[in-house]
Amino acid sequence: MASSAASLLRLCLRPSRQLPRLRAAATRQATTTHRTFSTTRWRRAPPEDEAGDEEGAEKIVEHDPSHRNPGEYFKAFLEDESINAEERAAATRALKDWERLPPSEMRDFEKLLTSLDEDASWLRKNEVAKRDSFWNEDEADPDLITDELGEDDFEEDDILAMGHAKLEEHREMREYARLAVWELPLLSKLAKPFQPPVDGEILRFRYTSYMGEFHASDRKVVVEFCPADVPDLSEAQQLKLKKLAGPRYNPEKEIIKISCERFEHQAQNKRYLGDLVDKMIATAKDPTDMFEDIPLDTRHHKFKKQIKFPKEWYLTQERKQQLAAQRQQALLLDDAKREKGAMVDGMQTIQEALAAARAAAVEVPVPVAKPLGRGRR
Repeated sequence: MASSAASLLRLCLRPSRQLPRLRAAATRQATTTHRTFSTTRWRRAPPEDEAGDEEGAEKIVEHDPSHRNPGEYFKAFLEDESINAEERAAATRALKDWERLPPSEMRDFEKLLTSLDEDASWLRKNEVAKRDSFWNEDEADPDLITDELGEDDFEEDDILAMGHAKLEEHREMREYARLAVWELPLLSKLAKPFQPPVDGEILRFRYTSYMGEFHASDRKVVVEFCPADVPDLSEAQQLKLKKLAGPRYNPEKEIIKISCERFEHQAQNKRYLGDLVDKMIATAKDPTDMFEDIPLDTRHHKFKKQIKFPKEWYLTQERKQQLAAQRQQALLLDDAKREKGAMVDGMQTIQEALAAARAAAVEVPVPVAKPLGRGRR
């Protein structure tokens, strides 16, 4: 019986008869024909489908969802006059085997065919492009290897984006903790004693680091120097150097501050700043034009007045001695009151007041109602 059921299923699922064909919905374009000069009436050429039928091409049998069991299929198959004798005999034997099956197995077979039909329904569905979609964003990309349908759907099998961000924060903290435990002690081997800059080192460079992370500002380099520290510069040349610096000169601290971040690496920006300072010093030493007719402009800097405590308000030595004498006299008066019993103790007064309040409290009797008799409310 099992072999007959297997043969029935194999015969029903024959690819030559039951394989559905996917047909793409293609639009037809009108073609312009050039009619030759003739007195006879012209006729339209038959379409490709009709021409193929006339040539005897094999017709493709579409899937018929009305056949829910092999019995119906074989009955419809035997009604076809184009089948040969061998196929008709095989279909007749299969129909008889089907009719001899118990009703329970027939129902199970029908359920199996129904489930197969439902699972393969999406294969017979024609995909129609959405013409009204913006940039065709709702259409599937045929160039992708993976199936992009439903990739962004949350299936309740993972944590949310905020949870992943929190986990990433924990990973970063643990990474820095490992560096602090294992890597930082090794840096003591590279420690060097501090050496103050010598007289010839007038430039002070400042860098920005984000602890190994990429940032747009980590390329920035700042250089500071004082014009008075530049060797072999006269006062007139120092004044010219300040005028060349323009708004980068701080008249309050007398420091020129220049920054650069136009290049990709810090070394390139540092080299550019070094060349720029050398060019400014060379221009300041040029006696051709000393900018004597141009005053030093300091309008870019806002001088902030620092308010200091007046010296007149400081405590003098005589005032300190006077305050100390007043405090000593107040302590002597408190000792005299304590000996006479006139000193009021705040904590003791509070405790006495609380004790008096507890002693004066009278218990208020609570009236209790008599129990009512049975049946009285």
